Amino acid sequence: MSEASINRLKSKTTLGEILEVATEFERTARDFYADLAPKVRKNIRWLVQELAEEEQRHYDLFTELAARDDIGGQLKAEIERPVSDHKFSDCIQLPDLGEQPDDQAVLQYALMREHAAMEQYHSLAQSTEPGPIHDLFLFLANEETKHKNELEKVYYEIVHSGGV
Repeated sequence: MSEASINRLKSKTTLGEILEVATEFERTARDFYADLAPKVRKNIRWLVQELAEEEQRHYDLFTELAARDDIGGQLKAEIERPVSDHKFSDCIQLPDLGEQPDDQAVLQYALMREHAAMEQYHSLAQSTEPGPIHDLFLFLANEETKHKNELEKVYYEIVHSGGV
């Protein structure tokens, strides 16, 4: 097999594989934020708890979708691996923010993660055929965009108002 063929195969993935990575992405985020909540200062605890709840909802959406019998064929479909895939996959590796995490570090990590998810879900929505998977990726892209915008407001209020 030529190197060009090998590279072309590496650039392809299935929707099922994407769904598995996305489910793990949401699970690790949920667990990370849930474990982080009691460690952060009270002024951002509500935000970290809200992030954990959002990630749980996204995890539930993916697991429910994967369990549906009517999309088995779609999950086997090959698509181009999104350019943003490496950033998204990297987010599964979680940072150690210590026992008393700094508000700014927590917010920066959350912003980076929301941005990576937003890019990934936008790319996936563009590369999938109309149907439940496309609709889910489009919904999540919009959700992550809203979360990122909300986090940017909180970041500005806390970091730039002298809260950190």
